[in-house]
Amino acid sequence: MTDNVVHLFKDPPIPSGETPTLDAPDTVPVPMEAAEVRPVPVWRRSGRAVVRAARDERTRAAGRAVVRHGSYVVGGTRIVARRAWEGRTAARYERMIRAAEAAGNLEAAAEWEERGRQYRAARHQRRMDLLTSPERLVKNAAYATGGTLGGLLLLGVALAVATKEPGDVVTPLMAVVEFIELMIVIVSVVWGPAVAVAPWLALCGLWAVGRHQQAAPTWALPAQQRTDDAGAPITPSIVVTALRDLGIAPLRKAIKEMGDAGAAMLSPIKIAGCGVEVDVTLPSGVSTQEVQGRRRKLAENLARHEHEVFITIPQAARTVRLWIADSGALDEPIGPSPLVLDADLRADYKKGKAPWGQDLRGDAAALSLYQRHMLVTGLSNQGKTAAVRALALWLALDPSVEFRIADLKGAGDWAMFDGIATVLIQGPTDDHVIQATEMVESGVSEMERRLTAPPGTAFPPLIVLVDEAQVAFMCPAVDEEKRPYGGSKATSRYFMAARKIHNQGRAVNVLLWQGTQDPTDQNLPKLVREGAHTRASLALGTESQARMALGDKAVDGGAAPHLLRQGLDKGTLVVASDGIDIPAGQASITVRTHYIDTDQAAEVAARARALRDGVTTLRVIDTDEPTDPLVDIAAVIGTAPRVLTQDVLQRLATTNPKAYGAWTNGDLKRVLEGAGAEPYKSDGRMVVGRDRIARALANRNEDGSASAAQ
Repeated sequence: MTDNVVHLFKDPPIPSGETPTLDAPDTVPVPMEAAEVRPVPVWRRSGRAVVRAARDERTRAAGRAVVRHGSYVVGGTRIVARRAWEGRTAARYERMIRAAEAAGNLEAAAEWEERGRQYRAARHQRRMDLLTSPERLVKNAAYATGGTLGGLLLLGVALAVATKEPGDVVTPLMAVVEFIELMIVIVSVVWGPAVAVAPWLALCGLWAVGRHQQAAPTWALPAQQRTDDAGAPITPSIVVTALRDLGIAPLRKAIKEMGDAGAAMLSPIKIAGCGVEVDVTLPSGVSTQEVQGRRRKLAENLARHEHEVFITIPQAARTVRLWIADSGALDEPIGPSPLVLDADLRADYKKGKAPWGQDLRGDAAALSLYQRHMLVTGLSNQGKTAAVRALALWLALDPSVEFRIADLKGAGDWAMFDGIATVLIQGPTDDHVIQATEMVESGVSEMERRLTAPPGTAFPPLIVLVDEAQVAFMCPAVDEEKRPYGGSKATSRYFMAARKIHNQGRAVNVLLWQGTQDPTDQNLPKLVREGAHTRASLALGTESQARMALGDKAVDGGAAPHLLRQGLDKGTLVVASDGIDIPAGQASITVRTHYIDTDQAAEVAARARALRDGVTTLRVIDTDEPTDPLVDIAAVIGTAPRVLTQDVLQRLATTNPKAYGAWTNGDLKRVLEGAGAEPYKSDGRMVVGRDRIARALANRNEDGSASAAQ
């Protein structure tokens, strides 16, 4: 079979044994008239035209219009038929009874059953009345006709007497007859057009009912209406439809059987910040976990993104609480922190709350830090350091709070605490981990000293803060006794120091704050994370990590940091703590934190530094260098006029544990007396004076011995 290609030229046949060439001289073109022309079949041309027409947007729009308006008529017919059926039968009461039973509300079921019984009794009475209605109708008609004729005759007699014309007796009766004849004429004229128009009026009525009830599928709606669905206001019908289409068979069946189309499941929809909130009482056979597991589908049914719908579990049984954000509202910034706006802001460790950000309702979210260990986790570059630093900056505005900070990232994020923190370690190496471990151990020593103090002694708060704590837990270094610094065993120095502070530090205001990335059992042991009173998490990768960060109770109650968007929800935390106001019945709250950049943090830190009386930040001394006790004592005293001997010992042990970790009051006294800078009493307590140390250093001989002239 030859193809349908039109050959414009035909070459003569090539003799056998010859090779064809492109420029053969004996190739003579054949005129077009001699070429074999085969036209394209009609059926193929028609098919291509049909395809082009089908792909045309005008054709698609027309098709959608036909389907849309046809669906309005079909849906309207179904709705009207159902209404008529329910009006003539007890189907409505039966459906309400089943809905009440599905919801577990037996009182409502009994009430609807009684209403149904009354309806059936009234219907039976109406039907019994129909048996005697013909007799009553005939009697009533006879009475009415006789009365009417009698009245018309009396009226005619009165008219005849008045006009003195006997024929006027029947005038009223004839007037009525003529009126009836006129009505018959009018009806005969109107009846034909009315019969012809009535079906079309009925069709228009069904179309109007279907359009009002939105009986057409979404894809058949005009483009403008389809795009307007995103971000549309949340109504009860939208929520019920979204729940019905979740793919949970018992829920769909229960909604279908409810007389109010499922509206009884919903509490009033309340405005809550940049969204709305509604409680949904689930019918029997539907668990809250099933709804939580379909969060994405529910959000899409509500024309929202997944991160714009939050599902929590309130106290009421078999109830889920939906918070639905206004479309795009969560992508808007929440504004600057009060720490930046209010230069006169002060902190109160015991009674105050740190302004951390806003909850999803748009209300201020403030966190109490009083006697609460803290753990903040999250993936890298999600705002963990900024979130912890904002709390520390607020607390730094209380001069009574002491900070000891180890930043194991070493990027300068905590550099503004120089002059605020008494210890500041910055760096990611094993040496920095060793120093951070010794810093935490010095916190343990301070805790033990406070625990042995006389009852009733007041202790200023001490915050031991380790950022990027996973570096410490995973450090492979070991000490001279072969004890590892990292790890999660009982021999791990950092692990055991953290556990000791968690166990008893709260009672004497020694608190451990930790920030860590990507929590696992390897870089955040269970016993350490369970010891934190305030647990907060930014975006995480998996639900198992969310359980490690916040605990099973919070995740089972709806906390879902693993559903936050990495990179897009920076600074958004899911918090489980008794130090923040959490709605009743919930185990956690989502907080969008204020972002304080490095320059703003430096300004707040400068205000905090001005409130303090010359705090000297100790950098860890290189332990390989030879020590000079008098110089080291002068360094730890700093600019303070006098420091308690116990505090001097503590600071020396922190800066150089190898040299001064085992020092006692006797060792300190021996060195000071040898230099002529003996400690003395001030307000009944032994202190070391800065001026005496300075004179001793000034009078030292070149070989380091004390001068005889003191």
